[in-house]
Amino acid sequence: METISGNAAEENLESRPRGSRRRFKVTSVEVLCAILLIAILAQGWLQRVFDVPALRTGSTVFVAVCVQALPFLVLGVLISGAIAAFVPARVLERVLPRRAGAAVGVAGLAGVALPGCECASVPVARRLMGQGVAPAAALTFLLAAPAVNPVVLVATAVAFPGKPEMVLARFLGSLATAMVMGWLWAKWGKLEWITERALRRLPEVQSGARWKTFAETARTDLVEAGGFLVLGALISSALGVLVPAKWFGVLGDQIVLGVLVMAALAVVLALCSEADAFVAASLSALPMLPKLVFLVVGPAIDVKLFALQAGTFGKSFAVRFAPVTFVVAITCGVLAGVLVLGGGA
Repeated sequence: METISGNAAEENLESRPRGSRRRFKVTSVEVLCAILLIAILAQGWLQRVFDVPALRTGSTVFVAVCVQALPFLVLGVLISGAIAAFVPARVLERVLPRRAGAAVGVAGLAGVALPGCECASVPVARRLMGQGVAPAAALTFLLAAPAVNPVVLVATAVAFPGKPEMVLARFLGSLATAMVMGWLWAKWGKLEWITERALRRLPEVQSGARWKTFAETARTDLVEAGGFLVLGALISSALGVLVPAKWFGVLGDQIVLGVLVMAALAVVLALCSEADAFVAASLSALPMLPKLVFLVVGPAIDVKLFALQAGTFGKSFAVRFAPVTFVVAITCGVLAGVLVLGGGA
């Protein structure tokens, strides 16, 4: 009888809908809600514990950076999702010239019309290669799209009010970085450096799944980029509180050291291009040229982009492309700063 009952129970379990047997899974959303609830309930105690002038200053900087950058971040990921869902890669393929050198110039300017964050530009470049676009043009678009699009330029203008020269310098430095890297690849790049799977043809998004693709792309980009924004705002507020102002004064006095430090910081922080201008602007003690280099290097190469490029195009590609991009971005940023900002003190 026990065996029969056991078999019957197993049959009943098998006959249940699959969804009814799933256990509740704790995700980041539930964790965030729990943290917010605890913070609301314990806000009186938290205010007493953290009633320190330095912490108040740091929290003010953190909130200011997040509030200023968040609208541009949301707009950027919405546009990125729309491109992934509704703009077939073949549209860009048709307008690109056959010659790789000319295609690089068009792909660089296409970044102005087809914005996207760094994370989104890597799969878009992969899709372009899969549909027969020359790798030099696809890589130019990869570097240009997150750096010279209208969302990033408007965010830069808001972060640096009354300084339109900073917007122009960022545009020129970033566009030059993308196009120089494209021309370098067209002359010396080799297809065997790119993993074979990155060159395979990708299926187009089906018409019935476009809205789902839009929602999933926008949600994924927002979660990833939002996390980097919060991290960047935390580090920015910590730098403002923990690092003495005279340290930044030293970087201002030694402009070469300031440029190199800010370039390395851009690689390590790995900020979203829609938000990095607000972090740079918060470092008020630094001169303009190191800030500009920070803004040019960040969208071109950072730790998360290196990981994405290695995973998408292969390690052989990433270990060659990333260091050259870093050097070219610093050079183009400095040249743009000297030409537009006059040295940018």
